[in-house]
Amino acid sequence: MSILTSPRGKVEVVHCRRTESQDIFCIKSLIRKFTQKLFGRLNIIYLLEKANLAVTVCNDKEEIMAHSIFLDYPNWNVAKQDNWIPVFRELDKEIPCTPLNTLFMHFFVAVDEYATGCLKEIIRTVFKAVPELYFIFLIVPTYVSLGSTLITVFDQVGNIPCLNYNEDFAVHICHRHNHYPQLHIRKARVEDHDDLMPIFMHYDNTLKEIYGEYFLAELIEAQDEDHHAVVCEVEGKAVGFMSVCSSVNLPLLHECFDLGAFHGFCFPHPDDILKPSEEPSPEESEDTGSKSDSQGSHKVVVDQEMISEMIQDKETETVSQEEVLSTVLNRVSEEIQNIGKSLSVLSVADDDDVASSLSSSLLFSLEFSHFRPLYMGDSAAFCIQLFCIEERYEARSLDFMSFVFSLFPDKNFCLISVPHLTPEFALIQNFVKVVPFSNCTLDHDLYAFHRAGLLRSITIRLARFLDTPGVENLVSTLLLSTKILDDLTLYNEAGRDSDGTELQVFVAEVADQIVGIAVIRKEMDIEYIRSHYNIEDFIYFSHHQQEEHGRLNHFALNPIFRHYTKFFLKEILRLGYKSCLYYPVYSQTREGKLQSSYSHSLTSALHYLVPVRPRRQIVYPLEKLGINAPSKEVSKDQVSYALNHTNRKLTLEPKVTVNARIVVVGASSVGISFLETLVFCSHLKFNNLTLISTHGLPGKKLLGNEQRKFLASDHCFNDKDYALMSLCSWVNVVVGRMTAIDRAAKQVVVAKDEIVFYDHLIICTGLQYQVPCPTGADTEQQLTNREVMELSKQRYTGTVPSNLFILNDEEDCVRTLFWLRSNSILTEGKVIVYGNTLDAFTTVETLLHIGMKGSCIYFVHPPAESNITCINNDVVESAVEDALSAAGVTVYHDALLAQWNNGQDPDPIYNACFTTSTKLFRLECSAFFSFYKKNVDYETFKAFNDACLVYDGRLVIDTTFHTNDIAIRAAGSLTKFSNRYYSNEWTHSNFSSKEIGFQLAAAMLSLFDPTLEPVTEPPADLDRLIPMYKGAKIQGGILPGSYHYLHISKPAIPTPLDLQRSQPDFGTDIVTGNAKKGTYFRLYINNYKLVEAITCFSKKPFPSSNYIRLFGQHEQVLNNLCTRFDDKLIPDLYSYFTEPWCMALFHDRFIDLKKELRQILISKQEEDKPTLEQLAYQLEEEEINLNEKPQKYLQRVFEESIYKSLLEKSILDYLHYNQYHLPMYAWPGII
Repeated sequence: MSILTSPRGKVEVVHCRRTESQDIFCIKSLIRKFTQKLFGRLNIIYLLEKANLAVTVCNDKEEIMAHSIFLDYPNWNVAKQDNWIPVFRELDKEIPCTPLNTLFMHFFVAVDEYATGCLKEIIRTVFKAVPELYFIFLIVPTYVSLGSTLITVFDQVGNIPCLNYNEDFAVHICHRHNHYPQLHIRKARVEDHDDLMPIFMHYDNTLKEIYGEYFLAELIEAQDEDHHAVVCEVEGKAVGFMSVCSSVNLPLLHECFDLGAFHGFCFPHPDDILKPSEEPSPEESEDTGSKSDSQGSHKVVVDQEMISEMIQDKETETVSQEEVLSTVLNRVSEEIQNIGKSLSVLSVADDDDVASSLSSSLLFSLEFSHFRPLYMGDSAAFCIQLFCIEERYEARSLDFMSFVFSLFPDKNFCLISVPHLTPEFALIQNFVKVVPFSNCTLDHDLYAFHRAGLLRSITIRLARFLDTPGVENLVSTLLLSTKILDDLTLYNEAGRDSDGTELQVFVAEVADQIVGIAVIRKEMDIEYIRSHYNIEDFIYFSHHQQEEHGRLNHFALNPIFRHYTKFFLKEILRLGYKSCLYYPVYSQTREGKLQSSYSHSLTSALHYLVPVRPRRQIVYPLEKLGINAPSKEVSKDQVSYALNHTNRKLTLEPKVTVNARIVVVGASSVGISFLETLVFCSHLKFNNLTLISTHGLPGKKLLGNEQRKFLASDHCFNDKDYALMSLCSWVNVVVGRMTAIDRAAKQVVVAKDEIVFYDHLIICTGLQYQVPCPTGADTEQQLTNREVMELSKQRYTGTVPSNLFILNDEEDCVRTLFWLRSNSILTEGKVIVYGNTLDAFTTVETLLHIGMKGSCIYFVHPPAESNITCINNDVVESAVEDALSAAGVTVYHDALLAQWNNGQDPDPIYNACFTTSTKLFRLECSAFFSFYKKNVDYETFKAFNDACLVYDGRLVIDTTFHTNDIAIRAAGSLTKFSNRYYSNEWTHSNFSSKEIGFQLAAAMLSLFDPTLEPVTEPPADLDRLIPMYKGAKIQGGILPGSYHYLHISKPAIPTPLDLQRSQPDFGTDIVTGNAKKGTYFRLYINNYKLVEAITCFSKKPFPSSNYIRLFGQHEQVLNNLCTRFDDKLIPDLYSYFTEPWCMALFHDRFIDLKKELRQILISKQEEDKPTLEQLAYQLEEEEINLNEKPQKYLQRVFEESIYKSLLEKSILDYLHYNQYHLPMYAWPGII
């Protein structure tokens, strides 16, 4: 916040922010004729699309006061964007401008009264936001004066000609040191104590409480050759402090972190053991290769003497030179939270008590699955023990580094460790986060900075033949090094790929060494990307030419220069004349190998890109549409991939890093939806997302789609969805089962011996089918269900039979299918399917489908707990029963499992006894499938119980997903609401799992996202209502008789369908077809004329994803469905919803169109006239006396108002903009 005063004495409180698209209208209103003389006639939208940085100044009412746009190449065409450096070097050789330290102002407007103050505020903000920046150039025609505003910050340095026509332009410059200068760094003195203590106390007073009031003075006084204290000074006052130490606990770091890329922070030694003595296993070698690939290089090869000489030379230059150090803008963190967090754990403590307390807090596994190198050389690192700086100078924190490296001339690395929950502050924005080992229990993150990172002489350029040896040395440890080198050869020889695609290769060079390489191809599938991914969340597509889109195939950068990744990407865009880059991540095959035809190397730049959400696609009736179908580029079915993206606007936009350890237990639909929501927050970077799951991430396509028929689907995610998300790129996966929770230590125990630490624990395990417990009823006593019902509720503790199959997920289905085929069960054996859930029905159908005779299948239904069946539709149930009978499947009702093998050893099961309400019967079997009651897994329950989490039949939560532990949240069918809400009939099982996961993530994002308003706790008396979610509850599968089944309904307490129909406000059932013929389609329209339930039951496959979009639509949107049905114009709903008119209903942006149209209707467009919404309320309250029906009155008012034309324009714009998806619609101009 800043205060500006106009010449007339008016005062405005202003702040700067990044420009948003909705600012454009206000920006245009500030343009004057003088603006056009200075900058030319510009398309503001286009310019914003291509800008590296755009800043807007607003007052406290969010009114726009000023705006400016900056790019990394000059305007007015005075030089080519890829070759402007020689032109400006010749202009003034004393200005060492480079692409790293220079930006060009392309546009500036302001409210006249506050123009000067706004300009200075913008310039200061830009220098603060881009620490590497030292010069801002302004180029205007020589015949135009700068005016009274711009001349206050810009000085003329000369004239240069235009490339296109005979005219000179004046070049003006603005220097950093006049607005946000570098900090002066010096050794600390005792007298700095009084300046520094208020800064420390602003964040925390723990150090003062432990070590006394003068701990800082004592620390400064105790300096020696191994311990130094330095300060940054502004106008004679110390505004920041850093304590550094040469003693580093390297053995601890070697055990905790993967330091291979940094040679263990040691100098090379002849006795170093860098490779295992015996050949590694394929798994180990592949893992090692993957790690080195993700880091860009497994080696740090830099000429240390040359770097030292260059840095020493730079230290003799004046502080105004652009090579002096800088960092990226971010918020300052609370660095000093407590004594354990305030001192870096890297240093070797001299105090025995501190050392012992530190070591006692670290728990490490004694067994290591991978080889660990042994480094015998001397330490090459020093560490930062204590750091603090005044908030307004935090962006210059990196100014410390050149000075502290000069204090340790024999060290090459500076290390700092910070607690996981500490936000990533300005100093470590330029450090490299070191990857911890999976068994690391240290509660700190480690960051490293190499001496070579001080260099500002990094150059990005197009590759040459002579670069080949340097590139070979850089990528020698990467898995796809051969592919990268082949692409380099192709570029040097032809500039094109083998299929003719344009190819560009860029290298990063420091001190005449190649430290990075990037391979770019022209993006040939841009129409496919636009139609299948929400790329328009980040760009205005129409303002980017096709040749401006590029695909990033390979990117490798030496780890010590990783903080230049965004600069590398920015230079690729500038030098390659690109505006957008795309990086696809293809899913892996079962063997875990990348598909050869899509070999993109793993990239360390992934965290600097943004993941792009995939778009839901319409399933088109291509034959019916004919020539009106979308183009093949849009409708083609190609290998699915997750898309990542960057563009010019994003190159200078920092992400907020979240290091909090978020652990999700359970790969249920809720858990996956939660992770998906976090991962696709483009402005956040979650470094510590972990999933604990019995079988890891789903979506492996283990045996095609065959096993999918065993279990019903909730239509939340499928294999393609998992491929489009690529959660494995962002989430650490621990394969195993949670067996315990240590709330005090904040750790989860997996498989009884592995430990996973957390800061936030999310439990989404859901419910699973359990091993059924036979009642043990004696066959001789002829007991019935009534006598033994309670015994069936016990937990089974005996030997689990080898031919008992409990199917809960894809992996279980695969193993079952393999066992059935391996043991010839399909042709010779008999099978019992025990259960009455939808999964039991789909399993029977799958057994019939894969070749088992119906006469060999016994379908046993246990007693139902309610009168509501899993299908809840008599017509459909009757058709399924007939199909079972026709297939020869024997069905038993109300039968309770009594014994296996007559009470003898149950492994394997040869026969099973069941009791009914009247008699007992026995069935022979070779395999037993159980779908009897889902429940919480016993080990999971025991973990809850031992951790003292409140459990009442389910894990108890409140309305914000919290358990009784503030750090543990839970969601999904595993949970129930606390009894204080008096809503035991409502649980998360009543709602869409995908929506529950999204809402869980939304509840947590307020903890991490600075752009969100902090969540305020509701008053105690209002926190009594449970949240009601609106997403559709869906189930589907293939039922016996090869019937394709889909049921969509609103969240509700289950009620028999016949009882629903008997209610007076039931609404309308629209049904076509016949269930037994496989043509049944039911739409339930509620009394508000909205689609509330859909049931499809068909012999033929149908587009489920299309029909899901019908839920919640008004019947008039469905082309006056009720009226047409009453007039008998709709004989078949399946055919009705394949007609061209309804394709827009299935479009992913149709919901946005509806919101836009509603906004038009509720907004007041005409003066002195109420909106249509207000009219509707007046009619409802009978404030208007009418001589006609209200609907006709509203229709007439609408026809006579301006709303009609506004709505028509909006709809036509929608159809025109989405024409590539909806070519079957006509609009004015094409007919």
